[in-house]
Amino acid sequence: MKKLFFVLIAAAVFQIIPLSAQTVPTDKQSEFFYYNVPIERVYPYRRGYVIKYRKGSIGMATTYLPREWFDDAASKGELIYLDYGPKWPYLTVFYKQGQFSHIRLYVRRDRGHESWGNIPLNVNLDEHFDNVEENYRLEF
Repeated sequence: MKKLFFVLIAAAVFQIIPLSAQTVPTDKQSEFFYYNVPIERVYPYRRGYVIKYRKGSIGMATTYLPREWFDDAASKGELIYLDYGPKWPYLTVFYKQGQFSHIRLYVRRDRGHESWGNIPLNVNLDEHFDNVEENYRLEF
């Protein structure tokens, strides 16, 4: 009889706790959503960063991030350095109510890491950095 009592108590406790822990008030939902995108290569350029990233399962795409986005705390971009370890560089793009809000670029601190690349001096990519903020969209 004691065993049956403990089984019933245990069953009741394990039924109640998960139900109460899963209750989430709907008024606390964020208006932000984000995408994490693994980066293949980061190319520093005089006007910003050229980012090669994976698009879908087999495709590649390029995006251009102006340097002004990373200049101060209230700007559109945040540059975060990853120290040694297994983490690979990635990009997090935040949207607020469906519109681009800001971006976080996670890169390796060591510029000798294979994720960093170099753009030859005679290559001009300035046109890709013009009006980026007005029409910024990341292809997925």
